[in-house]
Amino acid sequence: MSQCFIMQPATEDILLKVTNVCAICYGDIEVGDPIYYDTQKYHYVCQHCQELECQTMNDQCEIVEDEEGGLFC
Repeated sequence: MSQCFIMQPATEDILLKVTNVCAICYGDIEVGDPIYYDTQKYHYVCQHCQELECQTMNDQCEIVEDEEGGLFC
């Protein structure tokens, strides 16, 4: 588990007062779904997007861009 995210089950209270969609993919979040709070960007994301974000983060919760390749390389 990444220190960059806090996991909790989505509750009616969270969904009504904060959000009912993922901040990245805008997918619906239902009551009981695992929901992750991004401690760096201060928003909630779904499990799928949290897993994708963790793959590109370093230990300081910073997104690490791929230095190789790219449009002008």
